[in-house]
Amino acid sequence: MVADGYTASAALLDLLRSRGMTVATAESLTGGELCSRLVDVAGASDVVRGGVVTYATDTKTSVLGVDAELLARRGPVDPDVARAMARGVRRLLGADVGVATTGVAGPGPSDGHDAGTVFVAVARGPGDGDDLVDLVRELHLTGGRDVVRDGAVRAALALVTTALGVPGGSTGPVPG
Repeated sequence: MVADGYTASAALLDLLRSRGMTVATAESLTGGELCSRLVDVAGASDVVRGGVVTYATDTKTSVLGVDAELLARRGPVDPDVARAMARGVRRLLGADVGVATTGVAGPGPSDGHDAGTVFVAVARGPGDGDDLVDLVRELHLTGGRDVVRDGAVRAALALVTTALGVPGGSTGPVPG
């Protein structure tokens, strides 16, 4: 998918555009970096609906509708929380595809998880029922905060391409 000098973001936006689809981001540990990476591409406004940063755990519930009991039981670093964030931002911003990041950037552990533990999720489909495609990927990245956050962004971009039926995501290697 990435060829002729296109960045992973540009290639993903081209793919979404060719399918008449839009995307929205819900971010925790990446703090808006995923949405920023997408809107760095000229012309992104016809594909990107927006992004929500829910860095504080309670905003995952109040803004994105993530179940408070799920968060209380498992904490914010969880595959089902990532899935709920992707679904929530998709619904909130009226996008065809919702993509979410949650995890621990470091430098130390948090919420019982080692630094570098990340979940990225994608929700896509015409509705919220059985036809909704949910994908979640767990990562264990190594390196400093910048490396972990960058790896989460690249993994999220790759997971969206996978959800769109492009095998392997092809946005480049993810460290760790």
